[in-house]
Amino acid sequence: MNSIKQFLLFVIAAMLVVACDQGIDPISPLDPGPDEAEPQVSIQAPTAGYEIKVPEPVSPVLIQFEASDDIELGTVVVSLNGNQIASFNEFKDYRRFVHEFTYDSVPTGSHELTITATDLKGKSTSESVSFDKVPPYVPVYDGEIFYMPFDGDYMELNSFQAVTEVGSPGFAGESVEGGNAYAGATDSYLTFPAEAFQNTEFSAVLWMKINAVPDRAGILVMSPQDAANPDAQNNRNAGFRFFRENAAGMQRFKLNVGTGDAEVWFDGGAIADVDPAANEWVHLAFTIAANQATVYINGQVVSQGEFAGIDWTGADLLSIMSGAPRFTGWDHLSDLSYMDELRLFNRTLSQEEIQGIIQTESGEIPQWEGQYGEIFYMPFDGNYTEQATGEDATVVGSPGFEDGISGQAYAGADGAYLTFPGGRLQNDAISATFWMSINAEPNRAGILVMSPEDTENAGYPDIQNNRTKGFRFFREDASGMQRFKLNVGTGESDTWFDGAANADVDPAANTWVHFAFTISEGQAAVYIDGEEVSTGDHAGIDWTGADLLTIMSGAPRFTEWDHYSDLSLLDELRIYDRVLTQEEIQTMIDDINQ
Repeated sequence: MNSIKQFLLFVIAAMLVVACDQGIDPISPLDPGPDEAEPQVSIQAPTAGYEIKVPEPVSPVLIQFEASDDIELGTVVVSLNGNQIASFNEFKDYRRFVHEFTYDSVPTGSHELTITATDLKGKSTSESVSFDKVPPYVPVYDGEIFYMPFDGDYMELNSFQAVTEVGSPGFAGESVEGGNAYAGATDSYLTFPAEAFQNTEFSAVLWMKINAVPDRAGILVMSPQDAANPDAQNNRNAGFRFFRENAAGMQRFKLNVGTGDAEVWFDGGAIADVDPAANEWVHLAFTIAANQATVYINGQVVSQGEFAGIDWTGADLLSIMSGAPRFTGWDHLSDLSYMDELRLFNRTLSQEEIQGIIQTESGEIPQWEGQYGEIFYMPFDGNYTEQATGEDATVVGSPGFEDGISGQAYAGADGAYLTFPGGRLQNDAISATFWMSINAEPNRAGILVMSPEDTENAGYPDIQNNRTKGFRFFREDASGMQRFKLNVGTGESDTWFDGAANADVDPAANTWVHFAFTISEGQAAVYIDGEEVSTGDHAGIDWTGADLLTIMSGAPRFTEWDHYSDLSLLDELRIYDRVLTQEEIQTMIDDINQ
């Protein structure tokens, strides 16, 4: 048996020798050439400007990237905010590495992701992308029930629910506001369950940059199913259809509303036309009331009329950027345009409200009209912009926004406050009014302060307390109550306006309280809910060096007594260049409470 095995091995060896003699070459290494090029890195996710908007304070992020080299990769390192979170040095394809993974620990704030690829010769390339984990969304406008900013995802922010994607929609890489916008694609659109939107009144606002191809498309549709025509659905007796069509090279926008047994058209003709060749963002809106509907383009009415009221029977699905699946009989299919800042409301918006939304989202400041000598106004409706000048506050720390007495309000946070240059506020007379919902923690805080620097304690930020100039309005604990006080600097000294128990507010009441104070050349007064709680004479305010207004903290210039950041809510802050009367203050309160 061993002889047979030896014979077989001899035959195989002989065959190999013959094969080599017949021209079959052995495997030999191929010289890859000189290693000259640097590695290449591309990041697919997250995209630049991406915003994570989930309610959890710490959330995951999907990281997708590709690294390559002309010869051979050595290492690939993934870092977040300068800290390494992953590293790779073994690659199946030694020239190309495509990878994705989820990193689970992204806190609220701004972040920078960096991918660094290094080849065997030590040459390296880094690519970075910035993204944000933002605080949970709070509706900006009264009656807002749906909001999609399209900032790198298709999340509806009021419900934190992702829409259903059909096809392959994308992102535009540009926007009116935020980091991105929806980009349409053939046979692509979004859908969302819509029973919650079936109200007697309804409004929608959005921005579009129009692609004229295709020359007709659906934009927003809530239609019932058309069982009689499953392949060309067109039941227009309920719900609504907002869409566009070619009109001699222009794009004409139309609204169709079903009333139960019939339909009503809101077609403005030529005044509802938009030139797609302009390649500009256009604001579109429509409102549906119990007896009237209106279409707006760039804040102007282009169609309006009466009707019997909308019927919602069966219209339980919202389609975004297509007529499909329920309004397809006239080929109003996917829109390849861009869309941004889509909001739906459970009420009818006025034209003024629509124009205000346009001006806010496009970065334009509405024309400001102050009353009573008003020279400074901050409504805190989703931004820290002062309306009289259009100037943004300097933001220290991380304040936020919550529901306010009107729209949104400033929400205080540890170490957070706002500042403005105060030179234009330095008048012989000054008044301030605002609303607060008081958080008793911390038990003392600065609210509005215009103090000079304490040069005697220069370099000691925790003991700034020069009270001889400017003013300081603040609060302190008083046996569980919060007592509000005004201090005014007159040049060489300071004067106190402390109403004692009259100036106490119970923070446990958890209600909105109106505050006001006035300073004239010889007198000052403090008001709470329109009632005078402290008044007295003084020698006149001295403004020397008091050139910085701090909002919701004593820092940086009134800190020695621990009057730091206020964690309360503040809304409707107004400053005036004259002394308000008590009657005027009470009228302001009544105007808000109506």
